[in-house]
Amino acid sequence: MKDFIKILQRFLPPYKSDLIMSFVYNLLAAVFGVFSFVMMQPVLEILFNDTKVIVTKVPWEASVDAIKHNFYYYTTLIKAEYGADSTLLFVGIVLLIAVLFKVTFTYFGSYHTVQVRNSVVRDIRTKIYDKIVNLPIPFFTEEKKGDIISRSTSDVQEVENSVMNSLDMFIKNPILIIVALVTMIIMSPQMTLFSFIILPVAGYIIGRIGKSLKKKSRLGQNKMGDLLSTIEETLSGLRIIKAFTAEEKVSAKFATENNDYRRIMNSLMRRRILAHPISEFLGTVVIVIVLWYGGRLILTGEGGMNGAGFIAYLVVFYSIINPAKAFSKALYSIQKGLAAMDRIDQILEAESTIVDKVNAKSISQFETAIEYRNVGFSYNGEKQVLKNINLKIPKGKTIALVGQSGSGKTTFVDLLPRFYDVIEGGIFVDGEDIRNCKITDLRNLMGNVNQESILFNDTIFGNIAFGVENATKEQVEAAAKIANAHDFITATEEGYYTNIGDRGGKLSGGQRQRLSIARAVLKNPPIMILDEATSALDTESERLVQDALDKLMRNRTSIVIAHRLSTIKNADLICVFHEGEIVERGKHDELIKLNGTYKKLNDMQML
Repeated sequence: MKDFIKILQRFLPPYKSDLIMSFVYNLLAAVFGVFSFVMMQPVLEILFNDTKVIVTKVPWEASVDAIKHNFYYYTTLIKAEYGADSTLLFVGIVLLIAVLFKVTFTYFGSYHTVQVRNSVVRDIRTKIYDKIVNLPIPFFTEEKKGDIISRSTSDVQEVENSVMNSLDMFIKNPILIIVALVTMIIMSPQMTLFSFIILPVAGYIIGRIGKSLKKKSRLGQNKMGDLLSTIEETLSGLRIIKAFTAEEKVSAKFATENNDYRRIMNSLMRRRILAHPISEFLGTVVIVIVLWYGGRLILTGEGGMNGAGFIAYLVVFYSIINPAKAFSKALYSIQKGLAAMDRIDQILEAESTIVDKVNAKSISQFETAIEYRNVGFSYNGEKQVLKNINLKIPKGKTIALVGQSGSGKTTFVDLLPRFYDVIEGGIFVDGEDIRNCKITDLRNLMGNVNQESILFNDTIFGNIAFGVENATKEQVEAAAKIANAHDFITATEEGYYTNIGDRGGKLSGGQRQRLSIARAVLKNPPIMILDEATSALDTESERLVQDALDKLMRNRTSIVIAHRLSTIKNADLICVFHEGEIVERGKHDELIKLNGTYKKLNDMQML
């Protein structure tokens, strides 16, 4: 319950007015509901000719005794003048009016609760998405994509189905129970005290069963995350799976994980379905005990009420059973939802390690140079990926980074926009440590074109204009022309408004890369980062893309990672990386004369 209350405290404050209105309406519904049950007593007394004869009435006031006394007074008058049949009709009309008020107030109570429930679920989804977008890159290197998707979808759905759907029960049912108990105390304090002794015992037994649900639910949600991770990996690597005829292998892996999930969910659902029969049986046990005890009091004349009153008391008492059962069922559901909420909190409470300092400086221009000073970096705190890197990149120059895979080139450029933070030394833009600058301002100075074109399931126009506010059709076309993309775009069925599919799947590799370049052109940043932008292309596509890149880098500061040395021969400076260090630097001809690592790489590509 403590965890559930914490969830409510986190997400419900913005909706206090709706909650108050729901409480008021449910309270009124409970009052009229209990009143309709209490009406059983005069009906029974009329049927069995046991009506109290009351010849005087008392002033109307907000007390049970006054209302009850006057009701019997008017009932006596109607029965004396019109007979028992008319009296039953009168009592029935009063009952109908009470039930009409009850159902009306119940509707409005649920109406406000639904507003709160759906708004809270929306808020949770929004918070998760915003958190995912703002978490640093290192967080996602440690987490499975499928598991993150699971937390954002199925776990949120579980919170909605269990925790938020139980919200109505947690507002309405306690009110029904309390109002019914107050009525029972008024009707017979002695019997109600006896009931108070029995009910907690039944509640304790039900509560013990529910405690095991949370652990099993967490296992189930974790296994669902594994399933979604496997599906995501399969979709991403479908070509490789088919190329290596590994369909049976991946199917067997998925079948194993799917069967584990079935086994966990079987165990969980067995516990959940146990809630209803146990609560129903315990409720019946309690009613039988109360029936025995109350009947004994009536027979011995100690109960303070007649037979009709005792039956009315039982009806009111029984009205507690369904809310209590629903309440216990909600407790089971909440345990499952709390397990899902724990997994969601792993995202919501994840620490954002790369954030702006309190007094971070704004930067809008790049004026002089980028400088790496004694930079060292490690992903896991053990093996250093970069060691003692010192490099100055003047404005307007093109710097090329070459070296074997894993030598630290991509890490070098990832540190500049603060995808990661340096462990040692510092990186400076115009003499200012980038950790002292606003991250948004810093990244607005840079454009990226990567080896893998990152495109979205949107139109060509939407992908080129991505991240640029209020881009016009003319600006987008101009960027596409510079990127040598305009011709193939206009040849598509809907031109710039053609949808390119998931990750640009409807386009060729060269076309996707040229759209990425057009996007960078439109952003028009002073600093460009190009990470092996032509390595995966055929000769014709490479020529078009390289021409677009040359236009893109013109009059810009560019950092280029390249495996094909022919593309960076004209760079102002070439840095050769080896095991996290810059082992050689200079222009193409100078490095060839050194007869070192760069010449070996060049000779290998000349073969």
